[in-house]
Amino acid sequence: MKDILVTCPPMLGQFDRFVEFAAERGLKLHRAEVTQILSEDELCAVLPDYDGWIIGDDPATRRVFETAQKGRLTAAVKWGIGVDNVDFAACKDLGIPIINTPMMFGAEVADVATAFVIGLARELFTIDRGVRAGNWPKPAGISLLDKRVGVIGLGDIGRHTVTRMRALGMQVVAYDPGVEGDAGFDGLERAAWPEAVEDLDFLVFTCALNKHNFHMLDADVLARCKPGVRIVNVARGPLIDEAALIAALQSGHVYSAGLDVFEEEPLPMDSPLRGMDRCIFGSHNGSNTIDGVIRASHEAITRLAGFYSPEGEG
Repeated sequence: MKDILVTCPPMLGQFDRFVEFAAERGLKLHRAEVTQILSEDELCAVLPDYDGWIIGDDPATRRVFETAQKGRLTAAVKWGIGVDNVDFAACKDLGIPIINTPMMFGAEVADVATAFVIGLARELFTIDRGVRAGNWPKPAGISLLDKRVGVIGLGDIGRHTVTRMRALGMQVVAYDPGVEGDAGFDGLERAAWPEAVEDLDFLVFTCALNKHNFHMLDADVLARCKPGVRIVNVARGPLIDEAALIAALQSGHVYSAGLDVFEEEPLPMDSPLRGMDRCIFGSHNGSNTIDGVIRASHEAITRLAGFYSPEGEG
């Protein structure tokens, strides 16, 4: 039986569901004590005691893998689709087999993006907070029909988001240099970032983070955006220059934002974002549904067990 450390918070939230499933495949799961991520030092202290690792958003760096390999670690799986926190090159150099679980949460994260778009348009969360405080607010929202929304990223999440935005009657402009044509959507309007941001009522970020798109929404692009634009990010926090976004919110150039992810997580208590009443915030929880977590966790366990089979991961 291989000892496996689990550091992924959504999987830990349903941990008991997966113990037997893993044991049937020769894996003994161990629960990490973690809220969002373990630090490099914490990982280096514990990982050498385990044969495998199911990774969340932890800093899975070369140092971590080198330290863990000096102990027992021989394989790992990145739970979920985002891999910007994992040094795959280090794993290759060290001979540690690793893989992620792609195509798991497109619909779930797109649901959250859609909720943010609707919530920002009608200020539903502002109203909720007001009513809870004993008030009876009636802010005038905006209609979504025929509003223009930019969807940045046409992967699994982005495609599901395009489907939902179109169902709301919105006009979609899609950005993704890795996808050509209409991506299977009849008549889908395409642009190269940051073309046409001047015309958009909403920006929705659904793309992976890489070295080319760090702070792709910065002060210069924000200045080009339509006054009153609403911004949604369900992808990765560093896609947006948070300081520039805060300044644009404070000036009113950006009307509001729906953010499930941040440059620093959890969101620091002294972040000015906490005072932005028209904004909606999540806890990097867009993929966390009962159904999605079960699906991704079974996939992660199955893939990790495959590394220990005689044939190896197929």
